[in-house]
Amino acid sequence: MEYIIAFVVGGAICIVGQLLFDLTNLTPAHVMSLFVVVGAVLDGFGIYDKFIEFAGAGATVPITSFGHSLLHGAMRQADEHGFIGIAMGIFELTSAGISSAILFGFIVALIFRPKG
Repeated sequence: MEYIIAFVVGGAICIVGQLLFDLTNLTPAHVMSLFVVVGAVLDGFGIYDKFIEFAGAGATVPITSFGHSLLHGAMRQADEHGFIGIAMGIFELTSAGISSAILFGFIVALIFRPKG
C-alpha cells in the first residue's frame, strides 16, 4: 500500500506541475522555483514532515522536497550556530543532490555535445 500512496502522491505533484504549464504562461524555471518555495513554506509550518510520513517517496522525490531540505537544514543549524548556521545548514542536507546534478550534467554534456 505504501508504494501505491507514493505513486499517487508523486503523480499528483506532477499533475499540478503539468497543469501549471498548460494553463498558465509559466516557464519550467518558474514552476520549479514555485515548487521549491512551496516545499520550504510547508516545512516552515511543520506540514511537510507529516506529508513525508504519509506519502514516503511520493513526497521526498519531487522538487518540493528540495525546498523542504533547504529550510530544514538551515533551521537546524541556525539553532546551533546562529546566523552563520543558516548558510551551513542549507548545504548540509542538499549537497549530495547538488553535486550529483553538476556531475551528471557535465557527463551528459560531454556525451551529447549541447549547442549554445
